[in-house]
Amino acid sequence: MSTLGHGITPKMKPIAPRRSVVVAALDVGSSKIVCLIGRLRPRGPQQVLTRRSHAIEVVGFGHTVARGTKGGGVVNLAQAEESIRQAVDAAERMASVEIESVVLSISSGRLASELFAAEVKIMGSAVSESDIARVLVAGSHHSLRDGRAVLHSLPVGYSIDGANGIRDPRGMVGTRFGVDMHVATTEIAAARNLILAVERCHLEVEAMAASPYVAGLAVLADDEADLGATVVDMGAGTTTMAVFQGGRLVHIDGFALGGHHVTMDLARGLNARIADAERIKTLYGTVLSGGSDERDMITVPPLNEHEREQAQFVSRATLVAIIKPRVEEILEMVHDRLAASPMGGDRRGHVVLSGGASQLNGLPELAARLLGRPVRLGRPLGIAGAPEAAKGPAFAAAAGLLVYPQAAHLEHFEMRRRRQLMTGTGGYFTRVGRWLRESF
Repeated sequence: MSTLGHGITPKMKPIAPRRSVVVAALDVGSSKIVCLIGRLRPRGPQQVLTRRSHAIEVVGFGHTVARGTKGGGVVNLAQAEESIRQAVDAAERMASVEIESVVLSISSGRLASELFAAEVKIMGSAVSESDIARVLVAGSHHSLRDGRAVLHSLPVGYSIDGANGIRDPRGMVGTRFGVDMHVATTEIAAARNLILAVERCHLEVEAMAASPYVAGLAVLADDEADLGATVVDMGAGTTTMAVFQGGRLVHIDGFALGGHHVTMDLARGLNARIADAERIKTLYGTVLSGGSDERDMITVPPLNEHEREQAQFVSRATLVAIIKPRVEEILEMVHDRLAASPMGGDRRGHVVLSGGASQLNGLPELAARLLGRPVRLGRPLGIAGAPEAAKGPAFAAAAGLLVYPQAAHLEHFEMRRRRQLMTGTGGYFTRVGRWLRESF
């Protein structure tokens, strides 16, 4: 993993437009770990989801309760490894394949965005593919920071001899060629330990992607991404945001508050076990007040069954009084972060909610009022073969990891052979050495 020592997470080579591939997606969260195995087949031009070059069919699905993770990051390596193994094994059994690498999501490490500019001299009279590659490498090197790992390096626009706003510079003539790049980063320690947990399962990390970005690839329609939209991915331990404009990612952010904090508030407020509080939140949790809330009673199991305590009964109004303040706190933090984003001054941009914590009853309505924007609940689009359990907002990031290879051409990447030499992982001799160490 010495690539992370240089501040660059694994990048994948874009898939060929006419080639079928099998892709394994691994979404490691605070509450669950999901593995999806998908078959990507080339497809012709479509009127919907026009940016997708391949049709996606899920052939393997596995998920398990996350252990050894907190706030989207690894806190117990052995437990995280065991949970990842269980999820991957279930997906492999369903798909009847054995995977060697995964596309991995990350929501931890204080996701953040920065803009960088770089410039090179054009070697010939016109901009060539090698010139584009050189300026992207220069932009990526400018973006390296101590303690931060680069997740995505996305060119926002090019310039030639000071003329900005160029989208496709190929063949254009000039002497100075520049690029403005949007770089999404995370803390290097969070990325390193997450990759280590996966590699301990004898899997290579093909690429690492920010959770809200891939969730947006799964839930946004083309028009939404073009006109401007924000995806708010509400997980158990983190809430992360990705802003899209012109069909591309332009801003990313996140903080360590999520659905698990609502569960803990319920456990304390009701004097209940955490598992019971989670069940009550899932079945009865709401942020909407109703006229019958005081009369609707919900049973809360005793904290200690061995002492023959009596079950208590609480009204739905009590649940709203506990849940709503925490949800409002999360949404107010989202509001403040969006105000500092490129869409801060545009009140017309849609907000799309994803993640397991977004499924609280009444959350879209409350979010629309607090954020002052149209809000809807996002579900994965254009994913065939997924079981019913994986079609909801909670699995948006996992589904988006299967879409991500089709968007890999938008960002700068390093060739696989070079990266294997840099990392020292995934090569033939490394695999043989690992097999020898573990077998004898």
